[in-house]
Amino acid sequence: MKILFVASEGLPYSKTGGLADVIEGLPRALREMGHEVVVLLPRYRGNKAASVLISSVTIALGDQLRFPAIVEGKPIEGVRYCFVDDPEYFDRAQLYGDRNGDYPDNAERFAEFSRAAIEFVKRVWLPDVIHCHDWQTGLVPVLLRTQHARDPAVRSLPSVLTIHNLAYQGVFPRTALEAIGLPPQLFTMDALEFYGRMNYLKGGLIYADYLTTVSRRYAKEIQTPEYGAGLEGVIRNRGERLVGILNGVDYSAWSPEADSFIAQNYSLHNMAGKKACKKDVLAQYKLPEDNLDRPLAAIISRFVDQKGFDLIVEIADELARENMSIVALGTGLPVYEKAMKALAERHPGKIAVKVGFDNALAHKIEAGADIFLMPSRFEPCGLNQIYSLRYGTVPVVRATGGLDDTVQNFDGATEQGTGFKFEEYSGEQLLDAVRRSLAVYRDKQAWRALQGNGMAKDFSWKTSAASYVNLYEAAKRSRIPRVSGTSNRR
Repeated sequence: MKILFVASEGLPYSKTGGLADVIEGLPRALREMGHEVVVLLPRYRGNKAASVLISSVTIALGDQLRFPAIVEGKPIEGVRYCFVDDPEYFDRAQLYGDRNGDYPDNAERFAEFSRAAIEFVKRVWLPDVIHCHDWQTGLVPVLLRTQHARDPAVRSLPSVLTIHNLAYQGVFPRTALEAIGLPPQLFTMDALEFYGRMNYLKGGLIYADYLTTVSRRYAKEIQTPEYGAGLEGVIRNRGERLVGILNGVDYSAWSPEADSFIAQNYSLHNMAGKKACKKDVLAQYKLPEDNLDRPLAAIISRFVDQKGFDLIVEIADELARENMSIVALGTGLPVYEKAMKALAERHPGKIAVKVGFDNALAHKIEAGADIFLMPSRFEPCGLNQIYSLRYGTVPVVRATGGLDDTVQNFDGATEQGTGFKFEEYSGEQLLDAVRRSLAVYRDKQAWRALQGNGMAKDFSWKTSAASYVNLYEAAKRSRIPRVSGTSNRR
């Protein structure tokens, strides 16, 4: 099968979040299964290209014409990478915005990208299915089923849209509709209109042939008012075409057996190196070595409400009174950066914080910590809890989205389970879950069994990729022209 991925970011070229990891891992897994895969990305600052495929593509955006190029990078593990090259739109310091907020022309930037994706299909490489990701590519299904509905080159091309995080929807003023060249007929409740504004993701949800999201529980949650962010009704209406497929992880990069960043490699059957990794993390954070004998809890995260930082800040002083130490790595809202630094100042020797992101240090923390804290308010999938399982670092998580799908509560009587979960979003419940983990930590035999359970889990991309192939086949069948006496429900 020929599969085109259209996304706004993807490793190794660009990244702001977990979407980029998916755009690296899933195409490679599909390629290993024998499928032909091309990834189309914007060409951001620093992205190198090997050749020009089309020097100028004419893109109409309202009353203006733009002329991006289509260029190609070097293949990586059999996957082709191509780019929409428009320096005015994409050669910027950041992908989506700066310190002042989102770029004011994001509607135009990603409308051009979506239109260029269809031109790529028509002029460079025709796939069997086009797989779109998040709001930045939500217009691709809209364009296919409206302005290109009678275009013989693409009218039968099926599209799949993956929701990586419903909180980000691409909502713009009504005037953006004209600016990007869409007809006023699409500004309705049954199309892109969203409380008097236009919504790119809503358009994709309505017009894509199939929808996916990145865990089974999140697929259910986003159909409720609590998690649906105003789109729960739209998603429920497409419920028969919505599938939750858990993200995979790349164990070639995240595995204690082969990780080149950590102080000493170790494995499920030989855990000796984990203590050396813990000692290294304590040194990185300048924490006293006497912390080596007490459990080390870790946080690697954006410092934002979604990740549960209000709960962490609420109970951090109580955690500091427990026989444990805490290290944190990340960036985010200034209020939480300040609060986390203040906690470290109040509890020197037990809590240490580094504001910023350091990939090597993230690997060291996963290997050296005993417990990983991830009390998210919501979490479509989550990756760090899956990394933690492989490193024998026990996750303490809220039972939501992918966290609920990937972590099973530990039962001391049967020694079954992989971590500790709590349901109610409250500091009290988080504190209780942490204390449960500390109680098991004191029982070395039970703790070793708990670590082993997690390390034996397999969340590689192979299973997820097979599920996507089944979905692509279903999407292809959905676009087969109707035969007399049959229906072709969209």
